[in-house]
Amino acid sequence: MEALTVAAVALGGFVGAPARFLADRLVADHVESDFPIGTFLVNVTGSFLLGVLTGLDLAGHLPALVTALVGTGFCGAYTTFSTWSFETVRLVEDAEYLEAALNVVASLAVGLVAAGAGIALGLLR
Repeated sequence: MEALTVAAVALGGFVGAPARFLADRLVADHVESDFPIGTFLVNVTGSFLLGVLTGLDLAGHLPALVTALVGTGFCGAYTTFSTWSFETVRLVEDAEYLEAALNVVASLAVGLVAAGAGIALGLLR
């Protein structure tokens, strides 16, 4: 593995993790809800962005270094399966069963649609 690729992934992660934190805090400061809307929006936007990158890559319009930087590094740190899982379990523990189920179903469904839309958009270029 090339050192430049590893550095690109690290740089993307260095930007992606604080971007996730700030986006989640921005939503939390403006929306009062038991539903983890911040994590939901971060994961959906990250799925869309990764879909666009995948579409561009499939169409041959994206250098491998950009895929490493933005796809693996940024999107990998920006999106968060662990927080989504933790928040879902917390909802169940708080007997918020409808919100927990909605978090699972909506996150998967909307995330997949966002990724698919992103791929389609990336392929259009």
